[in-house]
Amino acid sequence: MRTRTLALCLTAALVLTGSGMAGAQFLQTPAPPPPVLVEAAAMLNVHNGQYTRPARILVENGRIAALGANVTAPAGVKVLNLGNLTLLPGLIDSHVHMFLHPMAPGHAPDEAGQTIHESVALRTIIATIQAKQDLMAGFTTEKDMGTEGAGNADTALRRMINDGAIPGPRLWVSGMAISIIGGHEAIYGYNPAIIIPQNADMVTGTTQLIETIRRQHYEGSTFVKIYETGHDEFHNGVFHTPYQFTEPQLAAAVQEAARLGTFVCVHDQGEPGTLFAAQAGVASIEHATQLSPETMKLMVQKHIFAVPTFTVFIAFHSKALGGPGGPDPLVEYKAREFRKQLAAGVPMAMGSDVGPFPHGTQSQEFYWMVHFGMSPIEAIQAGTINGAELVRDAKDLGSLDVGKYADIVGVRGNPLQNIKLLEHVQFVMKGGKVYKNEAM
Repeated sequence: MRTRTLALCLTAALVLTGSGMAGAQFLQTPAPPPPVLVEAAAMLNVHNGQYTRPARILVENGRIAALGANVTAPAGVKVLNLGNLTLLPGLIDSHVHMFLHPMAPGHAPDEAGQTIHESVALRTIIATIQAKQDLMAGFTTEKDMGTEGAGNADTALRRMINDGAIPGPRLWVSGMAISIIGGHEAIYGYNPAIIIPQNADMVTGTTQLIETIRRQHYEGSTFVKIYETGHDEFHNGVFHTPYQFTEPQLAAAVQEAARLGTFVCVHDQGEPGTLFAAQAGVASIEHATQLSPETMKLMVQKHIFAVPTFTVFIAFHSKALGGPGGPDPLVEYKAREFRKQLAAGVPMAMGSDVGPFPHGTQSQEFYWMVHFGMSPIEAIQAGTINGAELVRDAKDLGSLDVGKYADIVGVRGNPLQNIKLLEHVQFVMKGGKVYKNEAM
């Protein structure tokens, strides 16, 4: 029933964009854009941090056919001159919430409130707007870490983006995150006698965990999101967060995901849950506020990514979102732990946790990663090649290389000297199609 209702909502939305016949055309794979030679002042090789000047990238059938300083346009191919821009691969945000929006006055008071007060149809429409905002900010690929009560609506959003009906990033989707009964994302503060939809799929034990993974995969999820810790406490410099699933349970989830050809990412703030996740062999530990030396060693050995999500921590403390503002002891603790993780060689992927703060603004995560200890090229790698590895598609994404998708962004200046330039993307191409061009 939930899937049928969502399908009807999306059908109505397509009818609003034009005739029924025009809507039906969106359900077909769009034709690739025509060939083009993109010219700019420079392009960044994210593998080694070196620039090629000038930059010329030949794009054919939505992919990079040739690139270098001396590439010429074949006869009849359009030349797109971007002037003094610096080109980079499309950015990858490994932790977004497409179905969450900032908790503005007059709207839902919290995440649970969005689930209760806003229909899935409304939240889906908002998600389509936010998908475009993220793309225009230079994010051509994103990993959506749970719809927070909107079921498998992210599958429909992904479908419409892939079909060319609406602009947005390439999406990896998880549907509803998986938690335990009464655990993280359970809805508290309401009359328990009233049945209220939860913000996650609540399970008990390994059997229900595996059943839920299978159902979500059937409904269209492309990876598994599990809440491993919560609720967090930080007092007098001591961080504590209870775990939700045991190591054998997480290992069973990882094994089932692998059988289905996908992977598991965990919301995981600290020990011992982070150790259980590393032992189980998850793909990423999201937030990763506290990692023990043993956990970090396993993450290095198994190439498990940490996704720090500084921006959402800082956003929740900002006065704009109702916080007190000023220095935050938890953020300072998280920064100290982050520097330990860098020193230990833990792989990093950029993820902002955008949704509670405005979509399209998450490039500030690059600044915070540099501010707290990364070099600019390391931060850019976290949001390009590392993100591509995390979603298991490094063959197509993450760098400007022949054969990969022509996902290209441009900034005015040198991002290795000023990382905040990534917050002002001037040019966006995804799959050879130009979505934004402010170069001229």
